[in-house]
Amino acid sequence: MEALPLFVLPMVLLPGEVQELRIFEPRYRQMLDDCLLDEKNFGLVMNDPFEPLNSWDGPRQHGCEVEILYHETKGSNHFIQVVGRRRFTIRNVVAPALPPMSDPMFETHIEQDGLFPDLQTLLKLIPEDVGHSKLYISAEVEYNSLNETTTIEQQEILKEILNHVLTRIGVVLRIEEDVLEQWITERVGNSVDEKSNSVYAVSALVLNELEAKQQILACDTIEEAVEELVHHVSMIQEEE
Repeated sequence: MEALPLFVLPMVLLPGEVQELRIFEPRYRQMLDDCLLDEKNFGLVMNDPFEPLNSWDGPRQHGCEVEILYHETKGSNHFIQVVGRRRFTIRNVVAPALPPMSDPMFETHIEQDGLFPDLQTLLKLIPEDVGHSKLYISAEVEYNSLNETTTIEQQEILKEILNHVLTRIGVVLRIEEDVLEQWITERVGNSVDEKSNSVYAVSALVLNELEAKQQILACDTIEEAVEELVHHVSMIQEEE
């Protein structure tokens, strides 16, 4: 197991999925600086408000390691593009050194115009007994990989799901039939093969609900993940 900085927010990223993030909070600016300086990845984990850490939302048990593909700074904001890599299970969490800015300890440090302290000021406020200077949550994690391949039967299930969803999108957008057919064929071909990440590729395209994606992320085998995906797609179809 190894320590991994965690970006905890109401979001789920699956292996192979690409997303763009805006980073502006001091704790995550510190985390980004650490990752860029050491050329290391961080973990993206869905937040759990029922398991707080130093008054911050804690992380769910399962998350996804992310690799930074692109980084750009605009003023005090950082914009990054990331891709999901390995799934992991959290084994031991390290709480952040300071609570949220809403904590009474910050009242005398907030300026009249409402601006919060900068990173250097915050670091000076860390109590001596904390033992570290990280404003973000980190954790010892165990990486989980699906070493099995996707069977022909599972590939057909994934293709059918993706074909159905893309067809409905094409109808709504009124895409011409021949153009739609070519688009679906290319998208399905690029998303589904014998690799284990196929189930994540399809799940990222067809699922919007965070809890549904989180359950896919937590599955131990391809079979479980495909069954979970089929279940959620069936529920979506029943609601249509």
